[in-house]
Amino acid sequence: MRNRALSTCCAVLALSTAARAQDLGSGFSDTGNGGKLHVASHFLCPDKIGLFERDAVGEKDADSGADFCAYSALDGTYGTITLSKLSGAYDAKAALVSDFAEQEGIGAQKLGEATVKAGPLPVYTRTYETSKIESMHYSILFSGAAVGDWVVETTIEYANPRDNAAEKEFLDTVYADALKQIPAVPVSSVTPTPPVETPPAPALKPVPGPAAPKH
Repeated sequence: MRNRALSTCCAVLALSTAARAQDLGSGFSDTGNGGKLHVASHFLCPDKIGLFERDAVGEKDADSGADFCAYSALDGTYGTITLSKLSGAYDAKAALVSDFAEQEGIGAQKLGEATVKAGPLPVYTRTYETSKIESMHYSILFSGAAVGDWVVETTIEYANPRDNAAEKEFLDTVYADALKQIPAVPVSSVTPTPPVETPPAPALKPVPGPAAPKH
């Protein structure tokens, strides 16, 4: 089980290391407060989210146009935010099915799934336990929701119970920020309303004047 946890951690570290070369890639711009702004969606990846510190930003998948921000905190604690353009109706459970299959393929145990609320936004979550070392239960949580015309997904790896508060803060902060920063109704999807034509007023019939007196 220890090897499994190490394997997962190494994979995340490899992703972060490779992404450093793409830091400030074409999808992001630097901000004066240490943040990295995802230009297309307007989502800001801050330098810190609670105990998590940002390691890198970059392109996750060229084919889908997905970009990511990678974070890490305590040993074995990682968070990733993925931003991708919404294409049709979004079903988080279906969209994340390959991630679920990967976890189940290495023997991770599904702990549960739920829909939680970030303000008015319903966020789908599913958690797996990847390994257990003494009193530490190493888990990975997947989440997904559509905000405006963007999909916001997270992957958070943490130790239960040590990192439970940090995991919740990361999840809550990401979706609260997404609701504030990503336009709810994208301009590109708004269909201009045609002007309402006012029908002309009906012509008034002339009112006959008083009859002339007879002589």
